[in-house]
Amino acid sequence: MVVVTEAEVAVREAPPHGAIGMSTAYRISDAAPQPRTMEFRRRVLDPGAAIGEHPIAHDEVYYVTSGRGVVVSDGVEAELGPGMAAYLYDGAVVGMRQVGPEPLSIIIAYPVSKPD
Repeated sequence: MVVVTEAEVAVREAPPHGAIGMSTAYRISDAAPQPRTMEFRRRVLDPGAAIGEHPIAHDEVYYVTSGRGVVVSDGVEAELGPGMAAYLYDGAVVGMRQVGPEPLSIIIAYPVSKPD
């Protein structure tokens, strides 16, 4: 077992896939020893920030804990709020942007490849 405190893994940085705005990343699963088979992170997007559209090579879940955002998958958009999740499929081109006055907090989870 590994117990992780968010404050110990917080990194202030531009979001991935385009560096649109600023965010705080909490790389929770990075604290687990290798090898591991899943990624589990929280990211808080500042107002106006976005994770740019990018192809994914696995299923992925974006779960909103606070704020509002718009998720896109292969050009189809949906607005998400607290308690809502988007299940995104392998091969899709996906992204997420913050909307409204409050920062957008999302949990991102997906499998990682097992080492050979």
